[in-house]
Amino acid sequence: MASNSKTLARRGLALIEAMAAPHQIDRYLELVNPMATVRDIRAQVVSVDHPTADSVTLTLRPTRQWRGFSAGQFVQVGVVIDGVRHTRCYSPAGSASSRDGLIELTVKAHPGGLVSQYLNAHAEPGLVVSLSQADGVFMLPNTKPSHILLISGGSGITPVMSMLRTLVDDGHTGEIVFLHYVNTKKDVSYLDALTAIAEQYRNVELVLVYTESGGGDLDGFFDNTHLSAVAPWIADPETADAQAYLCGPPGLMHGVREVFREFEVEHLLHTEEFAPAAAEPGEAGGEVLFTKSGVAAENSGETLLEQAEAAGLSPEYGCRMGICFSCTSVKKLGRTRNVRTGETDDEPDKKIQLCVSAPVGDVTVEI
Repeated sequence: MASNSKTLARRGLALIEAMAAPHQIDRYLELVNPMATVRDIRAQVVSVDHPTADSVTLTLRPTRQWRGFSAGQFVQVGVVIDGVRHTRCYSPAGSASSRDGLIELTVKAHPGGLVSQYLNAHAEPGLVVSLSQADGVFMLPNTKPSHILLISGGSGITPVMSMLRTLVDDGHTGEIVFLHYVNTKKDVSYLDALTAIAEQYRNVELVLVYTESGGGDLDGFFDNTHLSAVAPWIADPETADAQAYLCGPPGLMHGVREVFREFEVEHLLHTEEFAPAAAEPGEAGGEVLFTKSGVAAENSGETLLEQAEAAGLSPEYGCRMGICFSCTSVKKLGRTRNVRTGETDDEPDKKIQLCVSAPVGDVTVEI
């Protein structure tokens, strides 16, 4: 009987959606109640806090379609600004083991960041945003290692904060070192929460580095002395069960990778980018042709997404950092370089991510 009821409900929904075409039924429902959806995921802001002068922490209550997340993953958050929906990727900072059904996001207001600036200035309880299911492979393994090093810088703290909270909530007893780099003490988003965790759990060591003001637990920027001071077991071949997780700005990411490469333990490092990668100079030249729109532009060396926008086009995008795949398009001809990995590709008729693909010479892309 229950099966028959579900079948009838699905058929009824299909009929209603057919009548609502060309729009989805959720486009009509949101006119009555933005949180009433059939397929789309939405979330309502239930609380707002400003932990630092240039960041905002939002607590969201998602609709029933939300399936939760694993610590370290990201979600796409969409807000309507001046009648246009804009989407960005943010990593939940709360524990994945929490059963309250809420999502905690901390967003730093980046200069020129349309969505981050909007949320910092205008987010308030009651605001409804669109939401995706959680995605990403930056996650802890099912079997947790006995030694874990969590490294972050600036607003890259959120995914590793989620990892830390999840580990302690799950009763992990192995050694955890939380190493965070920030300009000054007042710029630490989760200072009180981190201090409380370190005081409550004897297996957690908190190491804060203030790169501008000094006065932290270590001085300067990440180097081999920092690694040796906080996690000597990473480079110890007898410590077979150790892993490191890193998220931060490009300078920190590069520095940590170099040190891990120097110690020949790069296989122990797992990373998540949170800042758009910069295109390398010196590879510009030629012409970029956007076939669907019939627009051609001189190759500036920037990513194809940036060049498309500079040419007056509006391709779909989300994270702008090579994570969400919203900007995937087809490269018809030419060579492109992945600005995250440095790898080049000249295979025709291949799907590429516009936000992390820079043309090398003449390139034709289906936009």
